[in-house]
Amino acid sequence: MDPAARATRQRNKPFGNVTRGTTNPNRLRRVDRWLAGPQAWRLRREANPLVIDLGYGGSPATAVELYARLQAVCPDVHVTGIEIEPERVRIAKPLEHEGLDFRVGGFEIPVPGQATMVRAFNVLRQYDEADVALIWDTVCARLSPHGIFVDGTCDEIGRRTTWVALDNTGPQSLTISLRFGAFELPSDVAERLPKALIHHNVPGEKIHGFLQALDQHWLAGAPLASFGNRQRWLSMCQKMYDAGWPVVRAPSRWRLGELTVAWSAVAP
Repeated sequence: MDPAARATRQRNKPFGNVTRGTTNPNRLRRVDRWLAGPQAWRLRREANPLVIDLGYGGSPATAVELYARLQAVCPDVHVTGIEIEPERVRIAKPLEHEGLDFRVGGFEIPVPGQATMVRAFNVLRQYDEADVALIWDTVCARLSPHGIFVDGTCDEIGRRTTWVALDNTGPQSLTISLRFGAFELPSDVAERLPKALIHHNVPGEKIHGFLQALDQHWLAGAPLASFGNRQRWLSMCQKMYDAGWPVVRAPSRWRLGELTVAWSAVAP
């Protein structure tokens, strides 16, 4: 193959690596609930909102679920599941219908137009931290003016979840979402931090300070345990807010075991 042909082939090659592809139905319910809730305004701002489930894995279940959850709040939404492994796309094709399709691709997002939402869960976790900045820039360049890119990680059945939200200017926030009863301390979520943060949970780093502050206020709320973990979590979130942490004051989200903080407070 001559150099020009080789260069063309390289340009057309999907950007990314084949991942393990493990997934489970309902695994991403927590982030979907966030996208269909406080982030749904982004869908309503656009005439033909396009949502990407990037690297959905060996089963298309999470893409199907994402469509169902977003279509309930925005009937005009279109969801495209993108996988770098052609066989996974072939398996998903019979599930296509109006509003949902599947195609081969990577972080370059090979679809026409711009994306309103891109969800990549448990994908960047399998890359090196040094790769994250380029991947973020590549995906964010494909976002619409109101678009959002969610880079997240969760455990096998979605009980412990974190995600970074980015717009076309870069990272904006970190959200943690935990099932009550699935942790002893909020910092138990550390093993599910996104790739950009997981290696920085050490003394002197912002993310470590944030998790330690959560633990401190969680332990201080022990007397509320008799009223249930939800009340204890609500107290912790309020104390974080009162202490000056730039957390989103949203009690309705706190009640779900969710807390969002500005990226500036946890960035490496």
